[in-house]
Amino acid sequence: MNSNLYHLLAEYPLENLLETIPTGLFLVNTDKIIVYWNAEAQRITGYTAKEVIGRHCSLLSGDPCFNECDLFSAKTEKPNIGLTCSFQHKDGRTIVLTKNVDLLRDDKDKVIGGIEAFVDITRLKELEVSLRSAVEERTRELELEKAGLRAVLDGMVDPAYICDASYHITFTNRAMQEMVGPIKDKFCYQAIYQKQQVCEDCPLSQVLQGQIIHQEKTLFATGRTYEIIHSPYPLKKNPTHKLSVSRDITERIETRRQLQQTNRELDAFVSTVSHDLRSPLTPLIGFAELLGDRYGDQLDDIGLECIVEIKKTAEKMKDLLEDLLTLSRVGQLKLPEEPLDATEIAENVLLELADKVLEHRAKVQIDKLPKVKIPESLLADLFRNLLGNALKYAAEHDPHIEISGSEFSDRVRFVVVDHGLGVAGGERETIFEPFKRGRCSHESSGTGIGLATVAKIARVSGGNSWVEETPGGGATFIVDLLRSKGK
Repeated sequence: MNSNLYHLLAEYPLENLLETIPTGLFLVNTDKIIVYWNAEAQRITGYTAKEVIGRHCSLLSGDPCFNECDLFSAKTEKPNIGLTCSFQHKDGRTIVLTKNVDLLRDDKDKVIGGIEAFVDITRLKELEVSLRSAVEERTRELELEKAGLRAVLDGMVDPAYICDASYHITFTNRAMQEMVGPIKDKFCYQAIYQKQQVCEDCPLSQVLQGQIIHQEKTLFATGRTYEIIHSPYPLKKNPTHKLSVSRDITERIETRRQLQQTNRELDAFVSTVSHDLRSPLTPLIGFAELLGDRYGDQLDDIGLECIVEIKKTAEKMKDLLEDLLTLSRVGQLKLPEEPLDATEIAENVLLELADKVLEHRAKVQIDKLPKVKIPESLLADLFRNLLGNALKYAAEHDPHIEISGSEFSDRVRFVVVDHGLGVAGGERETIFEPFKRGRCSHESSGTGIGLATVAKIARVSGGNSWVEETPGGGATFIVDLLRSKGK
């Protein structure tokens, strides 16, 4: 061993500590003979200190050691940090290392040897290669997906475009190009909407947060109205672009407008006819009663029965016209400014029907109901028809009726449960249609309009209505009403 280097090692106070550090470490003299080899170097390479000390460092078969020695090369300044090289493990496999090298000098600044500290990064390199391969493969897949998506978009009849976070259009399909012409170096609001600044209702910021936004807009270039769906692209999580697909709904809107106009005309017709027909019914009923009172003793049984039938038929027709008027005004009333207390309205309806409740000796339980924002008269009609239906068809068998409700994020639900004969499975779809009555209703009076009114109230409120079987027997009527936003 070089004497100067030996003395240096003998005087070095951290020699024992070097054996415990988690870094491979060895020293060589100026002839590249290994003079020190710590325990971590043995663990990494498989060579013991006894096997390497006194031997030339070339036994490690390092790369790039054979081409040029990093340690004693005059081309690089010392210390040299973060080099990557390889050693040959004792078992023959190649291990990849990252190392730092420096020269050892005596007190006269003469080079007396060198030191190398190294860490095994073989597994890290393998993972890096594997990760790079996976990234490259995923990149190829994404490119194929992107190409496939663009091919699909290009074959669509609906105009579509993609823009980035700065509103620059990066892709337009053939349908969009045919609609607005070639797009080059333009923002979406310029090329599509012919504006010089971002649209006030632009959904880009919401889409880049992962939301899907629906819009209806009329384009200046075509004068037609489109339903536009703005979606995050390429992924819903952390998207970088916005994909917008437009569908021409001009004819649909016109058809909807015509249908709404027709419905308004039909409702107006029903309202007018019902009112005009109802007017003569009151005197007709009055005259029938007068005829019976004054001349009843002069009529035989057939005459008296005719008077009763005249009155009964007129009252039935009056009830029908009242129900038709109620049905016609559904959807025409303005929404209240604040949600209504459904519990109070249901209790008022119960008081209104108190005579029928007493007649059937019914027990009606009303739970705490959620508030809802629909016209008070419609909510009262809803409870009036559902409770009246339960009293009419169920109370004779089991006079227990329960009215309850629940709240969801987007809707409220009202449930009316009875324990009567129920509704046959084949009638549950048709029972909400006008003039449709179940087989169990033959012996009960009614117009066949009540449940149709319930269904229409639910429908115009953005909800739905249906009937299910009550466990143990009976019918459970369920009505969902859409909640107003923020309420």
